Order: sequence, then structure tokens, then C-alpha cells
Amino acid sequence: MSKTRILYSVLFAALMVAPFVGYPIFLMKVLCFALFACAFNLLIGFTGLLSFGHAMFFGFAAYVSGHAAKVWGLTPELSILAGTLCATGIAVVTGWLAVRRQGIYFAMVTLALAQMVYFICVQAPFTYAEDGIQSIPRGKLFGVIDLASDTAMYYLVAAVFVFGFALIYRIIHSPFGQVLKSVRENEPRALSLGYNVDRYKLLAFVLSGTIAGMAGATKSIAFGIATLTDVSWQMSGEVVLMTLLGGMGTILGPAVGATIIVTMQNYLADLGSMVSIIMGLTFVVCVLAFRRGIVGEIEHRLINKKKSS
Repeated sequence: MSKTRILYSVLFAALMVAPFVGYPIFLMKVLCFALFACAFNLLIGFTGLLSFGHAMFFGFAAYVSGHAAKVWGLTPELSILAGTLCATGIAVVTGWLAVRRQGIYFAMVTLALAQMVYFICVQAPFTYAEDGIQSIPRGKLFGVIDLASDTAMYYLVAAVFVFGFALIYRIIHSPFGQVLKSVRENEPRALSLGYNVDRYKLLAFVLSGTIAGMAGATKSIAFGIATLTDVSWQMSGEVVLMTLLGGMGTILGPAVGATIIVTMQNYLADLGSMVSIIMGLTFVVCVLAFRRGIVGEIEHRLINKKKSS
């Protein structure tokens, strides 16, 4: 068995025993944001596209999922699917508009479109504006398994995370993923080889937005609430921070970065506004000390050590 398989087997085993060791609510939050960061990394880390509007997929999917569960009475798996499909639809439209631009112009287009989605959420009747959708029922999975228990809900969140992570892993290591990497490294060369670069970028954008939406939809069911915070530009900034902190372009980096940020937000909450300052200082230190991110720097040093030996 390869070292990679051993590592992922250990991580999977840790996921299974985690709710008996840690606080399930905290662990669910970590997993939701870890999946969100991994989805964002698929776009920036492996395609080279910086989006400042990924919260529109995460947050709007949370609203749709919460509305489907509370008002329509759908089961949790169907509610999550509804939110995910809605995020896919938004990603298709916004991606079709955004991929026509490059660099900072692409980033600004995504930010502008995300702000449009934010103001839709402020005005739309089903979102309840600043109050958000509250008391979203967890319901019963497939109409059978009661998710009222935090442990049962944790395993659903863990299953969604594993599915999303495995999907991203498969995409990255497929021929399609290799084309995305070539686009990131040298777009004119990929274009000269006959690849329809805009089509590949659009598909990567849609896949990233879909998985981000799945993370947001799952979060709303797990925590019973969907608010404007989930769809705000600050949330888009947080996922950028998570990805850069853990290691852009690495498989596990965004999950590690999300774990660090969520842990700081959770355990330093009593410090109030100081949390943002501490997070900023942590980011600055990590950028100066680990320019490739935490996981990226570790991988780089292991590779150099192997070459030197």
C-alpha cells in the first residue's frame, strides 16, 4: 500500500471516530468549511482563476436548502440536492460571463456578480432579509434515519465531505485535471495545442461552484440556519484566506487552512474583534514563513529531502 493510501486511510478512520472524541457541532462546521475551501482550491489552485465571489454559491445554496427543508418539507438529502443544483445553475450563468475575462478583471466580475446575488438575498421574501431562515429542521435521512442527534448529523456531513473531496481528487487526477493544470501554467500554450480553454475554465468554474454549493446546503441543514453572512463578500475573503493559509494547489492544504481558521474563530470568540486581528497576523506570519502554505511547504521540503538523499 502506498504512503498516500495509508495517509487517506488514517484520515478516514479519524473522521469515523472524531464525534466520540471531539464536539460534533464544531467538527461539522470544520468539515463544511473544509469542503468549501477545497472547492475553491479546485478553481484557483488547479485552474489559476481567482474568484472573489464564491460565497454566492455557498450562501445561496444554504438559503435554498433551508427553504426546501422548512417550507417545502423535503427530506435532508433532497434539500441538500436542491441547494446544490441551484448553485450549479448560478455557476453556469456567472461562469459564462466571467471566463470571458482574465486576471483581476475575472476576479472583479465574480465579485460584482456575487454582490448582485447578495442584494437578491436581502430583498427576496423567502430569505427573510437580516433575520435569515431560522429553525431549519434536520428531518429524517431518506425518511428513516432521524438526524436530531448531533452524532447522526455528523456522519451525514462527513459523508458529504468525503464524497465532495473524493470527487475533487478524481477531477484533479483525471486527464481533464491535467488540462486544467496546463491552463494554469501556460494558457497560450494550451490554446495552441488545440484545447478550448474557455470551455475548460467554464467547466472548472461550474464544478467548483457546485461543490461549494453542496457545502453551504449541508451547513444550513446541520446548523438549522441560513443568513446573509454566508453569502457576503467577507465569506468569499475567508475562503481565500483558508486556501492560501493551508496551501494553494495542494490536495489537503485548504482543509488544513479551514480547520485552523474555524478553530481560531471558535476558541477565540471571547476576544471579540481581536479575532480578526489575530487571524490577520497569523496569515502574515504564515505567508512570510510558509510562502507555499503550511501543507505546500511541508510537501516541498519532503520532496527536496528525498532528492538530496
